[in-house]
Amino acid sequence: MTEESTEILYRLGEEDRIVGISGFTVRPARARREKPKVAAFTSAKIDRILELEPDLVLGFSDIQAEIAAELIRRGVEVFVLNHRSVAEILRTVRVISALVGATEAGERIVAELEDGLADVRRRAEALPRRPRVYFEEWYDPLISGIRWVSELIELAGGEDCFPELRGSSLARGRIIADPGEVARRQPDVIIGSWCGRKFRPERVIAREGWGEIPAVRGGHVHEIKSALILQPGPAALTDGVEAIHRIVAAWAARG
Repeated sequence: MTEESTEILYRLGEEDRIVGISGFTVRPARARREKPKVAAFTSAKIDRILELEPDLVLGFSDIQAEIAAELIRRGVEVFVLNHRSVAEILRTVRVISALVGATEAGERIVAELEDGLADVRRRAEALPRRPRVYFEEWYDPLISGIRWVSELIELAGGEDCFPELRGSSLARGRIIADPGEVARRQPDVIIGSWCGRKFRPERVIAREGWGEIPAVRGGHVHEIKSALILQPGPAALTDGVEAIHRIVAAWAARG
């Protein structure tokens, strides 16, 4: 019922087990062609899922608790993961691998992901300076980055402007009620990833009092597609963190 489970199963070579996917799935691209879409994020086609007669349904977090409960009441076995940090994403790869009897393949994937993260960390440590980074997950109200995003910003060479908010599992706990607080924290880089929406940097630049933010003055307002960074799966630990590092390194290179 979420993209990362599909991505993990494809990476394991276990895609033939999948009978239905989330409509938000974009990785791998072929999954959208090959598998029926039976769920959104906070809703699902319960009857369609039952028609597919799954042995197991994989879900994500308390956000999908009501869907999981209804499936359980209808006699379906459900396994819901609740991963919101880099370490928990790696653990999720191991758990899903074990569930489908592909433990060794799962360990290889985890090793590859860990090696990739270590490489990004080494490159980040070589940067001459670290920018303050404001990551915006949503624009109305302003919502800062969730834990794994904040961790990846730091691993990639930046400093999260709102580290105290990252521990909230739900978006409402990461709301920045006063947009002026972003300006006061003076981020050097702004990264937008509006979940399911196209990021509009011109809107950010036009906000009252934001014209003097270093990121705005220096032209360091960027987008990372939400599919690369807001799904707690392999994509965030590969393409997502690399995208952050490219932005951070470009800022550092401009001196």
